[in-house]
Amino acid sequence: MIQVENLTKRYAGGEAVRSISFSVEKGEVVGFLGPNGAGKSTTMRMLTGYLSATDGRIEVAGAKLPEQSLLVRQRIGYMPENVPLYPEMRVEDFLEYRGRLKRVSRGEINHRVGLVLDQCGLTEVRKKIIGTLSKGFRQRVGLADALVHNPPLLILDEPTAGLDPHQIRSFRELIKDLGRERTILLSTHILSEVEMVCRRAIIINRGRIEASDTLANLEKRVQAGALQIEVKADSGIAKEKLSQLQDVGAVAELNRAGDWISFEVTALPGKDIRGGVDDLIKKENWPLREFRREKARLEDVFVELTQE
Repeated sequence: MIQVENLTKRYAGGEAVRSISFSVEKGEVVGFLGPNGAGKSTTMRMLTGYLSATDGRIEVAGAKLPEQSLLVRQRIGYMPENVPLYPEMRVEDFLEYRGRLKRVSRGEINHRVGLVLDQCGLTEVRKKIIGTLSKGFRQRVGLADALVHNPPLLILDEPTAGLDPHQIRSFRELIKDLGRERTILLSTHILSEVEMVCRRAIIINRGRIEASDTLANLEKRVQAGALQIEVKADSGIAKEKLSQLQDVGAVAELNRAGDWISFEVTALPGKDIRGGVDDLIKKENWPLREFRREKARLEDVFVELTQE
């Protein structure tokens, strides 16, 4: 559905995107991640034909850019970070107007508008002026606009920016539902959003692709995690001996409950310290009440790949 090869965007001040290559297959819901200024929005604008590339090849929904930019726009639904709406128009009228601009036929326009109003939870506000709606409902109008011409591909740039927690949860469920029928590329810096909605993620940093894989495989790249143990021992001695173990990066005391002390033992990147910690506990004959490793999360992968 999306094929990108050696895509580059240069400005006078330098390169915003540096020879990146990736693909998104039909039916996938893919997260496009990166810190602020990493090149996410620049890439999105090039994929949608709103910004020309300096170099590289882009094919979106079977059409090439920039040669077939109008065809690309017919086949995608694009929701930018700041959704451009006409605040003085009613929701229903705005969607009908946008549908006509996107060449939805006269015989289909009423059906399509009614369908996206229902899909996006806008039926109850269809007659309201857009400018009077809450931020959450305005975002839904933007999504309905992206859907009104029934595109096979959705490109969403920070779709939950500025929403409150209840609105974010509702919007995520909506995206998950849409992902059952369409290919979705979701650009965001909210990692929990990707974990809940996507199966695969592409991580960009400083204009370069750092990783592209399923979430499960990305999480396997961080073997360290944090090991939490609770033992009955002298705090100072236990902390010193744990710190001296091979491949241990840091030891922190978490809390105490009587004679029991909890520690968080962090490994060096890519190292597994469970065997060494277990051997030490047995050697010192420390009574043990808890021994578990925190599962690596997408956040751990993201930090490891994008930190200075």
